[in-house]
Amino acid sequence: MASSREIKRRIRSVKNVAQITRAMEMVAASKMRRAQRNVLAARPYADRMRDLIGELTVRAVSSAKKGTLLEKRATVRRVGLIIVTPDRGLCGSLVANVLRRAARFVLDQRAQGREVDVFVYGKKGREFVTRTGYTLAGQMIKIGDSPKIEDILGVAIDAVKGFETGRYDELYMIYSEFINTLVQRAAIKQLAPVEAGETESKGRADFTYEPSQEEVLREILPRYVESQIYQAILESIASFYSAQMVAMRNATKSAKDLVKDLTLTFNKARQAAITKEVSEIASGAAALAE
Repeated sequence: MASSREIKRRIRSVKNVAQITRAMEMVAASKMRRAQRNVLAARPYADRMRDLIGELTVRAVSSAKKGTLLEKRATVRRVGLIIVTPDRGLCGSLVANVLRRAARFVLDQRAQGREVDVFVYGKKGREFVTRTGYTLAGQMIKIGDSPKIEDILGVAIDAVKGFETGRYDELYMIYSEFINTLVQRAAIKQLAPVEAGETESKGRADFTYEPSQEEVLREILPRYVESQIYQAILESIASFYSAQMVAMRNATKSAKDLVKDLTLTFNKARQAAITKEVSEIASGAAALAE
């Protein structure tokens, strides 16, 4: 059994850790609320944009799809993958779930004879690509807690241009979807070719295009994909702070439980030492009496 001094030192260390994790929990809770507001504020725009694209694409003629993000390639040889991760850890299994989903996606694509280029948002994604040896086509780190859409366009534009120029035949994105404070899910989304909407055009007024339908689609589809990437980044930020708050709360609880166990061990050790001293004193007194 460890000495009483060693146990006291360990109790003090665990209490210090509990104070740190408690502070991190409070900070994460504050930032989580702000991140959730950003996600909820952006979702109506993303949903309306999705509806609009559905209306446009369901009416698009074949000639208008060619050369745009609606064009489906006959053969898929190279795929672009955007991975959205946090810059930091200490958020439970959130990062591991996203990276595990990305690794499985890459393996599935390679099994079909396709090459995969990876774009990353966040340090954890970059570290993953460096560690695994995947082809890193673009990166962006230190995005911040409340990014604006213009702050994240660098990688998004490169990925979209890669599809438009024919370098990539398909474009996907993997990120952490925010469900609620306790649930975050690793999700995959196809960005290009943009899937045509399932809206029935019968009984609906058609659109009059000025300029041509092809030019409108060529201009609006990249903005749509960029908005989807931006929404995914906001979802990832909200997921990160939610997961970190829960992880730090669990860490604080575990630290407190450990302090209780160590305190019990310390009391037992102290009692054993006292009993030993009393026994030695009694033995010495008995020896003197003889």
